[in-house]
Amino acid sequence: MSSHSEIAVTVNGRRYREAVAERMLLSDFLRQRLGLTGTHVGCEHGVCGSCTVHLDGAAVRSCLLLAVQTDGADVRTVEGLADGERLHPLQEAFREHFALQCGFCTPGILMAAADFLAHNPAPARNEIAEMLAGHLCRCTGYAPIIDAIAAASGSGAE
Repeated sequence: MSSHSEIAVTVNGRRYREAVAERMLLSDFLRQRLGLTGTHVGCEHGVCGSCTVHLDGAAVRSCLLLAVQTDGADVRTVEGLADGERLHPLQEAFREHFALQCGFCTPGILMAAADFLAHNPAPARNEIAEMLAGHLCRCTGYAPIIDAIAAASGSGAE
């Protein structure tokens, strides 16, 4: 018999109060309970970066956190990145620079890049590449992703 706990968590600005199994992963909570399927689960070991979300403003791997650990926290997923119908500058840059193909890794990279640019608003290309080392993309070869993040930063690192 699984033990449950009630959590109160804000996700993309909306407050939720839910009873969750104590061993439920945050990624599963977001996808299965809240229907926020933009958070992808690739490796379930924190290696691929596809499940990256923001927890209280910091990029984290949602497959490595339990939902109960988010009690009282603020979570932002890729669904909360845009401002209504207006794309986030990173999303717009990814579109303009063809920085996605299959799109599986894209949500995690967008969330990691948003956190990265919040702390490093004018990165060099090598700094962007270093940040991307924690993400696996098998389609783009990373060059268009680096171009898009550089363009979104406005740093002239393109």
